[in-house]
Amino acid sequence: MGTKTILIADDSRAMRAMLTSTLEALDDCRIVEASSGFEAMRLLPREKVDLVLTDINMPDINGLELISYMRNNPNYQDIPIIIISTEGSQKDIERGKLLGANDYVVKPFDPATLQELLQKYLNRA
Repeated sequence: MGTKTILIADDSRAMRAMLTSTLEALDDCRIVEASSGFEAMRLLPREKVDLVLTDINMPDINGLELISYMRNNPNYQDIPIIIISTEGSQKDIERGKLLGANDYVVKPFDPATLQELLQKYLNRA
């Protein structure tokens, strides 16, 4: 399968660390971190990203704007995007999916469930 690169975009260092430790359990994964949507957009052309995990509420460019940018760019439109956010209302989930997120995980999340979900998307890629 080869090494897969996962981009984590979250302005919380603690959350990025938690996600990183959850993802380290997956085989052949490389993790790239961005502390804002803007930083994530700057990393995309430099890294061959296989999957993006993004928060919604971030300074500069938020997760929804990042998703919109990726879905409108032919280079990134097929990369699976999973939102991980404390915003768990049905409206938020629908909005995220409408913009093109593949999945939506509400914080706090269960690490095993997230690993399973990622495995599903990474094995498809």
